[in-house]
Amino acid sequence: MKIVLVHNFYQQPGGEDTVFASESTLLRQNGHEVVEYIEDNHHINKMSRFNVAAQTIWSHRSRQKMLRFLRDTQCDIAHFHNTFLLISPSAYYACREAGVPVIQALDNLRLFCPAATFYRDGQICEDCLGKMLPWPGILHSCYRGSRAQTSVVVAMLAIHRWLKTWEKQVDIYIASTEFYRQKFIEGGLPAEKLVVKPHFVNPDPGFKTGGSGNYALFIGRLDPEKGVRTLLRAWQLVKGIPLKIRGDGRLLKEVQDFIKKNHLGSIEIVNYLSKEELNLLIKGARFLVWPSEGHYETFGLVAIEAFACGIPVIASRTGVMSTIVEDGRTGLHFTTGDPRDLATKAEWAWNHTLTIAKMGQEARREYEAEYSADRNYEMLMKIYDRAMRDRK
Repeated sequence: MKIVLVHNFYQQPGGEDTVFASESTLLRQNGHEVVEYIEDNHHINKMSRFNVAAQTIWSHRSRQKMLRFLRDTQCDIAHFHNTFLLISPSAYYACREAGVPVIQALDNLRLFCPAATFYRDGQICEDCLGKMLPWPGILHSCYRGSRAQTSVVVAMLAIHRWLKTWEKQVDIYIASTEFYRQKFIEGGLPAEKLVVKPHFVNPDPGFKTGGSGNYALFIGRLDPEKGVRTLLRAWQLVKGIPLKIRGDGRLLKEVQDFIKKNHLGSIEIVNYLSKEELNLLIKGARFLVWPSEGHYETFGLVAIEAFACGIPVIASRTGVMSTIVEDGRTGLHFTTGDPRDLATKAEWAWNHTLTIAKMGQEARREYEAEYSADRNYEMLMKIYDRAMRDRK
């Protein structure tokens, strides 16, 4: 089978890039011919605002470029990850014209939220869910704090809803959890086109060996919805637990200042690491902390990476976090946004090494059963086969 993987890289790397690369590797390892169709949002720095807006809503250039690409490569499947900003939904129409089935991975909430987070002003926000014109996003400047830029995103969403792009041009949507499948149905996507396939970790980093772990660990973007402030306030309360933070984002300077101001010498910010170095960092932890406060965190790839290494996870008791991490088996839950409860759970985990080690073993079993490369490949092939059969 010959597959084109389509992805528009953001200016700031993220989990979607990791998923794209992992699926490309997985397909090649299983003997498929994979070609990649890529755009990069760094290119917008050389474009006028008008051109950026136009391409976001409907890119004639992208449609023609994609059509030529498909005719040259003769692919069987087009598997999309991100089209925002430069690829635009117009690329779906090229696939339809070329007779190539379209799979769209729902790696974020962009179809129903201009900010792609369902999170605003420190709380859950569904104001735009189900609206033909998601005008509340403009009112609150949800995309990059700009009404002008948010208006472009809203125009893109409204126009393609009016054109029924999401209903007619995509053959199958992939949601990473059943929680999200139901949320996308609520937003208006056809239920019959939505399937669940979780993300996976490949290659398998292997179960950690030796020691109970010397620190707690946070890996993720340093953004408000990721629960970073709750994490820092919790570490003002804990006693004697080293914490390593690996991440970058809007709150980096705030995190650095907080650590310095409160003399939190137990917290270390770790600089960028290679994949191999990151795996070693995870394996050296006693547990991972996943304190996200956005109820609609789309998935938790870092939690699955921890599971694969045999590291349990302390997670917010809400949304996807509470479904991926089983309280008392593969980790612990704490009350979302509550630093005192997080501190209590962290101290308990730190002091009960044997119980935490058993949770780590259960986390590894969960990875092998649900999030391994072999299991994911099996699910992906069923999705591709269905898409090609339905198109015919």
